[in-house]
Amino acid sequence: MGFVESEKGVGGEGLRGIKSLFRRKQVDSVHNRKESHHQLAKKLTVAHLIAIGVGSTIGAGVYILVGTVAREHSGPALTISFLIAGIAAALSAFCYAELASRCPSAGSAYHYTYICVGEGVAWMIGWALILEYTIGGAAVARGISPNLAMLFGGGDSLPSFLSRQYIPVLDVVVDPCAAILVLIVMGLLCVGIKESTTAQAIVTTANVCAMIFVIVAGGYLGFKSGWVGYRQPTGYFPFGVDGMLAGSATVFFAYIGFDSVASTAEEVKNPQRDLPLGIGSALSICCMLYMLVSVVIVGLVPYYAMDPDTPISSAFNSHGMQWAAYVITLGAVTALCSTLMGSILPQPRILMAMARDGLLPSFFSDINKRTQVPFKSTVATGIGSASLAFFMDVAQLAGMVSVGTLLAFTMVAISMLILRYVPPDEVPLPSSFRDSTDSMAFLYTSRAHDIHRENPSDIVGTSKDSAGKEGESLKFPLIVKEVAQGNYVLNDENRRKIAGWTITFTCLGVLLLTSAASYVGLPRGGTWARVAVWLVIGVLVYAFYGRRHSLLQDAVYVAAAHADEIYRSTPEYVA
Repeated sequence: MGFVESEKGVGGEGLRGIKSLFRRKQVDSVHNRKESHHQLAKKLTVAHLIAIGVGSTIGAGVYILVGTVAREHSGPALTISFLIAGIAAALSAFCYAELASRCPSAGSAYHYTYICVGEGVAWMIGWALILEYTIGGAAVARGISPNLAMLFGGGDSLPSFLSRQYIPVLDVVVDPCAAILVLIVMGLLCVGIKESTTAQAIVTTANVCAMIFVIVAGGYLGFKSGWVGYRQPTGYFPFGVDGMLAGSATVFFAYIGFDSVASTAEEVKNPQRDLPLGIGSALSICCMLYMLVSVVIVGLVPYYAMDPDTPISSAFNSHGMQWAAYVITLGAVTALCSTLMGSILPQPRILMAMARDGLLPSFFSDINKRTQVPFKSTVATGIGSASLAFFMDVAQLAGMVSVGTLLAFTMVAISMLILRYVPPDEVPLPSSFRDSTDSMAFLYTSRAHDIHRENPSDIVGTSKDSAGKEGESLKFPLIVKEVAQGNYVLNDENRRKIAGWTITFTCLGVLLLTSAASYVGLPRGGTWARVAVWLVIGVLVYAFYGRRHSLLQDAVYVAAAHADEIYRSTPEYVA
C-alpha cells in the first residue's frame, strides 16, 4: 500500500474497471466543501426533523395493518408485535443516526455506502433508492384518491376531472387526482426545505390528532364495554409466540420512513446533535402511537371478528359510533399526504448527491440560488412520480419498494460496522494534489531515515529515555504508519483483515439465517424479476457513464491521517 496511488497506470482497462468498483470517497469536510455550486440551506432543527420522521413513517397502513395482523398472526398480542418491530427498527435507526451525524451530507444510504464499501455497491444502492422512492411516492398518491372520495361521501363524490377514469384504448385506469397531488407536493418542495417541512408538520399534526382521538375515544369505549377483545378463551397468544413474531415481521414496514430524516443531513443546522435526536424522537413517537392504537382496537373487538380492510372504523361502528369513521378517514388521508411528502423529499437529494460525485449528469446537482433546494432534481422526481401515479396501477410494483428498503437498511448496517472496525485508511484527493503528496511523501521518508540512523528505537517510541524524541515521532505520525519497523504495519494490516473477514462472515451468516427464518414473508417471483431488470439497467448506466465520469477517476489516494496536512500545504485550499 503506497502513500500515493492513482487509478491510472495500474495496468489495463479491465483492472481499472474492477478497481473503480472499490473507490471510496472521503467524508465531507471543510476542504471539499469548496465547490462551484451553491450549498443546500441549513434551516432544519430537531422539531423539523421530528415532523419529517413522523410524517414519513405513520402512513395509512396502520389503519389497516392492525386488523390483518391481529386476525392472521398476533391476536391480542399485537401490541407486543409492534414493540418488537419498533426495537428492530430502532437498531436500524441508530445506524442511520450515527452515520448521518458522522457523515452529514445528502444521499443517505448511498452516501454512507460510498464512503465505507465502494463506488460500485454505492451506485447500486442509489439506483435502488431511486426506484424505491419513485414507486413509493406513486403508490401513496394512488391510495389518496379513494380515501379522499370516501371523506366526501363515496366513490363518485369527486369531480369527474379528479376521479379515476378507464381508457379502453390504453387499457389503463388513470388517476388524475394522484398525479395532481404529486405535482402539488413537488411545488411545495421547490419552494424551500423549511416551508415544505412546515407544511408537512401541519398535515402530520392532523394525522396524530386523529390517532389520539382513536386512542382516547376507543379507550373510553373499552372501559365502558369491559374490553371484550381481551376476554377470549384462546388467551393472549392464540397463534403462539411464533405468530406474534410473524406479526412483528409484518408490522416492521410500518416503521419505514425514518431514513427520510437522514437524507436531509446537509440541511440541518447542527447535524451532530439534531440528527440523532430527530431520528430517535420520531421513531419513539411512532412506536408509542402504534402500540396505544393496537391496545385499544384489539380490546374493542375480538381479533377474529376484525374487519381486515377497515378494522378501526368497524370497531367503532360495532359500538354505535358510526360518525367516527369520518375522523378515521380524515386521519388516513392526512397520513397518506404526509407520507407522500416524505416519499418524494429524499429522492432529489439522492440524485443530487450522485450527480455531485459525477455518477449522474451535472443537471441533477444544480441548486436554486434563491430557494437553495435541488430544483431540477425535484422537478424530475415530481414528473416521474406523477406520470407513474397517473398511468399505472402501481400495486403490482409495491413489493419493489420493500426490496429497495431491505437493500438500503442492510448496507447501512454493514457500513456502520466498517466505519467502526475497519475505517478507510486512505482517502482520495484531486489529481491536482499530486505534487503536494509527492513532496510530502519524500519529506516524511527522508526524515524517517534520519531518525532511524540516529536511534532506531525512537521510531516506534520504545526508548525509555526518549521523552523528547517521542514528541519528535509524534510530529511525524507517518513514520510509525508507513516507514517504521515492519511488525507494526503488519499487525495493523492483520487486524484490518481479521476485522474485515469477521464482518463479511457475520453478514453472510445473518443473511442466511434471516432468509431461512422469513422466507414466507419476503417478496418473491415477479417482484425480484422486476428488481433484477432495474438493477441490470443500473449496471449498464454505470458501466457506460458513471464509471467514466466519476470524480474519483483520477483521484490520488493518501493516508487518511495526512489528508489535512496535504490540504494545508496547498495554497488554493487554505481557508
